[in-house]
Amino acid sequence: MARDSNSRWVDMLGDEDQAFLKRFLLASGSLKALAQVYGVSYPTIRLRLDRLIEKVKLVDDVTVQSEFERRLRALHADGKVDVETMKALLAVHRSEMEGRHETHRTDA
Repeated sequence: MARDSNSRWVDMLGDEDQAFLKRFLLASGSLKALAQVYGVSYPTIRLRLDRLIEKVKLVDDVTVQSEFERRLRALHADGKVDVETMKALLAVHRSEMEGRHETHRTDA
């Protein structure tokens, strides 16, 4: 999904995240009530909310230039990619991007 200045943060969330957010609102922001709805502990709900907050922050982060980085950081926020793997992949990606820029400069 291409990101432009009109993208809304809610559009970047998957169905599961949107459902969680809706339940959070309907529970009047009560993490304790939300934990009961999901049948999990308070710390589990807190972690889920923290991850969702990180994903929303990513949408507005102007320092994140590429869709690859945005998606990789979202996977990390979801707990699907550990921090070491994310850093290693970002380093390779940035190196490749710099190599492309150098190639275009020498071609000009």
